[in-house]
Amino acid sequence: MGNQPRFGHKGLGFYLVSTGLLLIAPLVLAQTPTPTFADRLVHAAMERTQHQVTYDGAYHSIPYPGGDVPAHIGVCTDVIVRAYRTLGHDLQVLVHQDMKKHFTLYPKIWGLKKPDRNIDHRRVPNLRRFFERHGKTLPISKSPQDYQPGDLVTWVVNKKLPHIGIVVKARSRDKKRPLIVHNIGVGPVAEDMLFDFPITGHYRFFPK
Repeated sequence: MGNQPRFGHKGLGFYLVSTGLLLIAPLVLAQTPTPTFADRLVHAAMERTQHQVTYDGAYHSIPYPGGDVPAHIGVCTDVIVRAYRTLGHDLQVLVHQDMKKHFTLYPKIWGLKKPDRNIDHRRVPNLRRFFERHGKTLPISKSPQDYQPGDLVTWVVNKKLPHIGIVVKARSRDKKRPLIVHNIGVGPVAEDMLFDFPITGHYRFFPK
């Protein structure tokens, strides 16, 4: 027994005894960690940058559930909606269901008297309220390390236009800031713009 091979926690081996000869074939298995939800969301966000999308925020009547505007158009919120939908979470449904139950808690910017499942999930203020209610609201800071891959950040552009993007793992050229996947007019891109505009919200939404 003292001559048998020993296999530690970093490797596996198996042996074959044939005609009295012990053959040893060590096999090292690379243990790949199971991707976290943040990993998968970041991957989905980065995949969005491979699509040619014309910036177009026009109102469209779309199916429900699973409705989307034509694939070749979209705005900043569509990047978020499409990334989450890739992972099986439909923000069109989630936002609509929450607004039906708690309509008074959502912004009244557009003068609506009831939810509109064609557009509600495509509006940054509504997504902010939904993430506040069902995700985690995180501090707004000027420290890049506080913004982790998979986090959602909102800004105000030109003092009036709400905007949203997803923090990804790729870094700025000086390695100091995470890039943001967003669509601010030229289609989905990964860009070093975290601190380009005043930040209005910082969220983490990892549904189970």
